[in-house]
Order: sequence, then C-alpha cells, then structure tokens
Amino acid sequence: MYENLHAPMPAYKEIKLYTGNGNRELAQKIADILHLELSGLKIEKFANGEIYCRFEESVRGDEVFIIQSITGSNVNDILMELLIAADAAKRASAASVTAVIPHYAYARQDRKAAPREPITARLVANLLETSGVDRVITLDLHQGQIQGFFDIPVTHLTALDLFGQYYNDLAEEKGWNTDEMVVVSPDAGRAKAAKKLADMIGCNLAIAAKGRPKHNVSEVLAVIGDIKDKICIVNDDMIDTAGTLCGSVKELKKQGAREIYVCATHGIFSGPAIERLQEAPIEECCVTDAIPCAVANQPGSKIKTISVADELAEAINQVYTNQPTSTIFGGGAEL
Repeated sequence: MYENLHAPMPAYKEIKLYTGNGNRELAQKIADILHLELSGLKIEKFANGEIYCRFEESVRGDEVFIIQSITGSNVNDILMELLIAADAAKRASAASVTAVIPHYAYARQDRKAAPREPITARLVANLLETSGVDRVITLDLHQGQIQGFFDIPVTHLTALDLFGQYYNDLAEEKGWNTDEMVVVSPDAGRAKAAKKLADMIGCNLAIAAKGRPKHNVSEVLAVIGDIKDKICIVNDDMIDTAGTLCGSVKELKKQGAREIYVCATHGIFSGPAIERLQEAPIEECCVTDAIPCAVANQPGSKIKTISVADELAEAINQVYTNQPTSTIFGGGAEL
C-alpha cells in the first residue's frame, strides 16, 4: 500500500465560494454565473455580540473565495465576519483565501488629513493580511493608491465601463447627441475617472470645485466647464448621506444644467440619503449592486442599479485559473 508514496500527488485544489451577511444577493448572482454552489459558512453571535464562524465542510487544500461587501448599519460586524472567516479557513488548511470585497470600508481615511488622525484604510489592509487573506479582489477603491497598503496581490476593478455602456444605451434610447451631454466630476480628485467616463461616452468634462468645512458637508465654489443647457452626468465612487452630492446638483441647476443624472459605484445611502435624492433636481441616481439597496428599481424611486456580478465572477474565474485579470473590462484600472 506504500509503493506509490513518493509518486507525484494529484491536484486536489477545488474552488469554493462563501459569503457572510454583507451582500448575499450579489454573492448568489456570482455563484450562479460560475455554476457553483455557495458553500456552507455558519455565522452566529454569542450573547455578548461576539461573532462565531465555522465552515460546515472541509476546505483542506481548497481555493476559498469569501465574497463580502463591508457595508451596512452593522459595518463593523460585517468586517469581523470576513476576518474571522478568513482565519477559520487558514486554520482549516485552505490552500489559499481570496477576499472578494465589492465595497472596501474605511477607505475614506487613506491619509492623515489632520494631526492625530488614523489611516484606517491601511489598518483594514493589515487586518485582512493578518487574518490569513492571500489576495483581494475589490471594486473602485476610494483612492487607487490604497492598493499599495497591501503586501498581497490586489485585483482592482472599476464599474466605469458599465456606466459608460449604460449612458451610451440611454443616449441612444432618448436620442441624445453627445454634444449636449457633459460628465461632471464632483471634485478635482475624481476628475481623472470622470474624464475616462466622458471619453467612453464621447462628451465633454466639467469639474465642480468645492470646499469641505467638515465631514459629509461641502460647498460648491465654482464649476469649471460648460454645463448650460447640457445633460449633466455626475459621477462619483460613493454616495453616503448624499448631502455633498445634492449640494453640487443644486448648484449645477442654478448654473443652467438642463437635466442631471447621477451615478456612483457604491450607494451607501446613510441616514436621509434616499429622501434627499428623491427631492433633489435629478432624473435618476444609478448605482451598482455592490451594496444592496431595498428601494432600487422600485416604482417611483429615482434609484436604479446595474450589476457588477459578471465582472466579479470573471475576476474570480481568472484568479482561480491563473489567467490575467487585465483582460476584464476595467481590470487593473488606474483611477
């Protein structure tokens, strides 16, 4: 029975998908595209609120992908679910652990903007690596340089191509001419990404110059570019309370914008965000399903969604089969 002991071992690496409570609907879409089952991950809480995770099957020697958007009113619990699940997978001898993070939380704190501030984007990166994550697949980081906070591979995807296709299709449907359209960057920091979206659509770019007296509050000082009688498409990476966005939209309307459309990869929609968007002078707000939104696509709602499931599923497949992710639209994008 020991005669083949030194023969080459067969390849047993199997792909397995898991998810926590961050965005189960998106995780199921990804699993369906890949023709895989979402495997069993038991998540419970102790009486004092501590989180417990356990894989209900063996993951020894498997390639484990944990799909978890770090978002929601219980964002810290969601982050802990991911960290604990990664630790459990490593301790169960998984061959590798890939964290698929459609929304990377704490990314807004990516530098010290004032004395005695933390850099939580780096802190979360350190926590993920310490927990046993071997690589990360994520979508539209708040700042592209956050990739440099990791010492493990990071596949950074973007939804810009999806938005470009969405507005090209909308322009064809409504009979818009690209000369009457303009992409508006909400601030100078988003100008590079907004320029890429403008190039995809084939229209001009405008930039809203603003000041930010405190968190979640801003004031538009000027708009650089021609927006008078134009169909404006305001693009950002996230919408949180929508206070900043709605202030910019009102200023665009004052300066003569004809119609205003808003798009963002991550619709966080904290507090009064939905109500503000419903009352704002916009035609619609288009976000991805990287973060779940119960009111999206409902009758009377200005919130529309497009899915990033195909893009994330392809990235998972390329990573698992050791193929380049640069072939994915937006793969390795420099935003």
